[in-house]
Amino acid sequence: METQAVYRHKPVRSFVHRQSGLTPPRRDALTRWLDQYQLPLDQGQLNWARIFQRSAPLTLEIGFGMGHHFLKQAQAFPEENFVGLEVHRPGIAAVLLEIERKKLHNIRLIVADAVDVFKTSLPDNSIDRIQIFFPDPWPKRRHHKRRLIQPAFCQLLRKKLKLGAHLQLATDWEDYAQQMLGVLEATAGFKNLAGPGHFSPRLAQRHLTKFEQRALNLGHVIRDLQFMGIA
Repeated sequence: METQAVYRHKPVRSFVHRQSGLTPPRRDALTRWLDQYQLPLDQGQLNWARIFQRSAPLTLEIGFGMGHHFLKQAQAFPEENFVGLEVHRPGIAAVLLEIERKKLHNIRLIVADAVDVFKTSLPDNSIDRIQIFFPDPWPKRRHHKRRLIQPAFCQLLRKKLKLGAHLQLATDWEDYAQQMLGVLEATAGFKNLAGPGHFSPRLAQRHLTKFEQRALNLGHVIRDLQFMGIA
């Protein structure tokens, strides 16, 4: 019998693993505390009330980088719950160090690809705010398929948000900003809070990070977007 070759297409990822910057203290943080704060993804859908031992508004930040904005939010709003999704291990380690140093009890982490997590691990209608600030722009045209904000993923974002909940985004790449605007306005169940075809004023609660300051120093225009989940 003739054997046919089986070809499996690798999924398109919106990230690459960059592990530089993993200093000895950060390596130690991963060893000591990652298991304590990382959410398991092999036990069915996550139950937020059980995870945090309370019911409270939940913010999920996708791609928190080195965690500057993510940590400031969690510290400023201890009565709310925060989940950070990231694969960059130096950034994860930096956040772990700050969680322990500042004794933050309202943070949990997910270390996995965002698309996979949204497909399998998050309950529908369970998140009060999703934030995606300065995702990798993949500037070369041939790499645009790797951009996180795509029609199928935006449909997943809407499913996981509660009715009336907010999706907040920011980028310093103009063509990506235009893509985000177009894709989200074409996604059923989202309303542009700035009005059709418009970007949002800078979000008041978005803390200025070193990354954003560097973009401003280079003369980049920062575009904010804010959409609300509707029926």
